[in-house]
Amino acid sequence: MRTDSAFNDTNQPMTMTLETLINGIEGDTVTLRQLMHAVGEQGLLLICALASLPFLIPVSIPGVSTVFGAAIILIGIAVFLNRLPWLPARILDKELETARLVPTLRKGVRIVSRLDTYIKPRFASFTGSTFANRINALAIAAGGLLLMFPLGLIPFSNTLPGIAILLTALGMIQRDGAVVLGGYIFLAFTTLYFGALGFFALRAGNGLASMLG
Repeated sequence: MRTDSAFNDTNQPMTMTLETLINGIEGDTVTLRQLMHAVGEQGLLLICALASLPFLIPVSIPGVSTVFGAAIILIGIAVFLNRLPWLPARILDKELETARLVPTLRKGVRIVSRLDTYIKPRFASFTGSTFANRINALAIAAGGLLLMFPLGLIPFSNTLPGIAILLTALGMIQRDGAVVLGGYIFLAFTTLYFGALGFFALRAGNGLASMLG
């Protein structure tokens, strides 16, 4: 995994930044520790954006939701506290197969590329203060928590929180409050969706219990 100073340039299109990071992934496996080393201390939000990419498409890669979801939660908390994140070695050093991960990341980047022309600094109240960005960081952590829910077989259960995380992180990086607001909308919709799933599951369980009783 090689490093690149381009990660410090937040003025270039986000697609280019993500492609630079993905193109630097080498070898049969890659770890989160290597990815974080590549982007440096200023790239925590970029890691969150990158970690959301595999969930934009219906492809399952073993271990990714656990590793990336946990990392997103802890990074979100670290950004909220304005300090470097602590991540357990089990998360940092979990080896992920590049043969499956890299093509998935590249497909995710192609989706992100559609946003490049629309992302621009605006709605500064959503990104222009420490308070706003701390709230945004909590939203990212909440998205990571929803991402880790054991609902992988349920349609959109990973995609919706993945989009929420991606939009919030991209909006913070590029100072685009409208994109951050879009992240909040997806986060709210995901919460409602999961709540509805839980409600119907509870009703079905009660109905089954009544039949058996």
